[in-house]
Order: sequence, then structure tokens, then C-alpha cells
Amino acid sequence: MQIAAPCVVTLTWVLQDAQGQPIDELKEPLEFFFGGDDLLAKVEETLDGQESGFEATLHLEPEHAFGDYDADKVCFEDRALFPDDLREGMQFEGLPPGARTPDMPGDVIYTVTEIYPSHVVLDGNHPLAGMALRLQLHVHDVRDASDEEIAQRSVGSADLLSVLDASAPSGRLH
Repeated sequence: MQIAAPCVVTLTWVLQDAQGQPIDELKEPLEFFFGGDDLLAKVEETLDGQESGFEATLHLEPEHAFGDYDADKVCFEDRALFPDDLREGMQFEGLPPGARTPDMPGDVIYTVTEIYPSHVVLDGNHPLAGMALRLQLHVHDVRDASDEEIAQRSVGSADLLSVLDASAPSGRLH
């Protein structure tokens, strides 16, 4: 079966930075919805029309991956707003109640990048923002999407961003 929207593709990959340093490896095949919200546009462009067994190496500039780094997505919040066991690398969905920078987006995952006695530095950029990436893909299977998957525009269990976020050393706190 050829890859064409809407369908489900089963992939593995190796993700590296532009210098070839490993970032992530998806060793166990995982399903992604093709033609929806699960994959980056450049990945879909490469996979379109291909079949099971297809392999490719993509070079992704920041604008085709996780965007440019935006210094305006960094803020400082009072240390008292966070749990005692706070560690660098922890992630929070949105800013904590009582945040002093209400103009920051609320639907962003913020990563704790530095902790000081009086304040905490939060970064709302994706951890891979601003990075050129090399992605080696392997297509293991292609199948028709179910009506539910088509309605959701996702297989529901995985999308590229959540898989990469889950592979980070720290998990998200919600």
C-alpha cells in the first residue's frame, strides 16, 4: 500500500543533531497518522507516495522542525510558586498560579532551566527549537486509517512531539 492521506504509517527512526550527535532513537515501531497532526510537514512530504520498507535521511532546518529559538518565551517566576523538590529539567504545562508574567502563553510546556533561591527560570521553547536535525526514517508498515483516527487526525497514542518529549530525561508534570 502506498502512503497517501489519510493512512497510518508505522515508523522507527534515529534523530541526530546537525553534527551527528544522537538525540533520540525510536527502536520499537510506532504508528503515526499520515495527513493529520502526528508528523512534521517535511516528514509527510518525504513519505508521500512511498511504501513499507522505505528509508530516508532528512535534514531539517529549525523552521521545518521545532522552530527557531524565541528568547521571548523565557521568563522568571518566584521560587515559592514551585514544589520543594523542584529540579532543572522538570516541565510544567502552563505557568503556575500566581505567576508574575501573565502575558506568557498558557498552553505551552515550560522547562525549568535554572533554579535560584529567589526565582526559577522557565523556558517555553521546545527543547529542540533552533536546532538543525538529521532524521533517519524507516517505514515498517502502512495501513488504512480508521474512521475514528480520521476524525481525530491522529492515532491518539503518539505524535512526533510527544514521542520526543517522552524521551527527554525528565518527564512532564501536569
